Amino acid sequence: MAPDKPAHGRFAEESVALILRQDVTLFRLPSCRALVYNRCTAVNRFRSWYLSIFRQIVLVLILAAAIGGYVYYDRYFSAPASQTAAGRQERAAPVDVVTAETAPMATQVEAVGTTRAARSVRIVPLASGRVVELRIEPGREVTRDDVLVRLDDDIQRADLAEAEANLVEKKQAVERATALRPSNTVSAATLEQVRAAATSATAAVDRAKRRLADRTVRAPFDGVAGLTSIDVGARVTESDVITTLDDLSEVEIEFAAPETLYAAIKPGMAVEARGAAFGDRVFVGKISSVDTRIDSASRAFKVRALLPNRERTLPAGMFMYLAVTLSERQAVIVPDEAIIAEGAETFVYVVRDGKAFRRVVVTGQRSGTDVEIVSGLEPGETVVLRGHQSLREGMAVRILSQRKSGEPPTSMTTGERPERAG
Repeated sequence: MAPDKPAHGRFAEESVALILRQDVTLFRLPSCRALVYNRCTAVNRFRSWYLSIFRQIVLVLILAAAIGGYVYYDRYFSAPASQTAAGRQERAAPVDVVTAETAPMATQVEAVGTTRAARSVRIVPLASGRVVELRIEPGREVTRDDVLVRLDDDIQRADLAEAEANLVEKKQAVERATALRPSNTVSAATLEQVRAAATSATAAVDRAKRRLADRTVRAPFDGVAGLTSIDVGARVTESDVITTLDDLSEVEIEFAAPETLYAAIKPGMAVEARGAAFGDRVFVGKISSVDTRIDSASRAFKVRALLPNRERTLPAGMFMYLAVTLSERQAVIVPDEAIIAEGAETFVYVVRDGKAFRRVVVTGQRSGTDVEIVSGLEPGETVVLRGHQSLREGMAVRILSQRKSGEPPTSMTTGERPERAG
């Protein structure tokens, strides 16, 4: 489809077509030729006027845009020389800062281990029989020699009574033989036999007492009783586990350390332990013993630590995270938010005389949210904590808040997040 033609073009074509439809003889008349000529001239004049108006409108729009751009630049980007310093002061970057401080920094070795009770046993009966009394309450503390279980002991009591009666008889025989020996009524051999029989009767009484005592199960030491699956009336044997008993006054943790630390880890060193069930709570103890052998396969050695547990907080079998303190020193620290890493370079922004300057630093060990600065920073210097994004070398800054390293962090005031450049 051909594009629409302009109005003046269509008007000219219609005029020509109108004329052509007339009689050819009339077109040859002078009046007809004049009429056609006048109409074509009018069309050309209208076209010239239309183009002239369109060009003027375009020129006016271009001129208006140029004037508006100049006014905008003059108002917002150009300032008198007297206002330049004040403008720069108003555009100072808002930052939060922190003061570098010295604090104790510990060299620690981390490990994992599982708690074990200082003493732990499985309680089993020393004889077979039927349970007639059960004094086990899971989780209850018991003391040494407390009765836990009693078995039926009627037969053992009868055996003891028989043995004691026999002993009385043998002792009386010894007394009679001893009294008759001076008159040679009883021979020396008979006296020795009577005395041997009395000794045998005494041993029989001791065995009967021991068998009777074995019918009662007692706690071998102070501890906490565990669960039991035995009920009164049940029959048990010497292989049945009645319950467990753990001494939780302190817990032991065994862990492995690499052989490179064998000369560094010694008994008595401090140990910090944390468990997932206790959040950030720290349990402090000491190393109790170090193995004298290094495993040839793992190239590690075993270490045992003891943690006080007077409140019985830690159970046996809990997984723990450990940190062994090898040494302590004074170090310059700053929060890790102040550290910026860019490629292989680490730096901070130091504030001096109201301006921020970039300072390359060497970092060391981390302790929580603080980082040790090995070199590049001195105690007491002010470091930008938040607001790094808009900083440049020597740029003026406006301090919003300031605190010391090691103090609890406050809420962000600049609306920015900690960053890692690069």
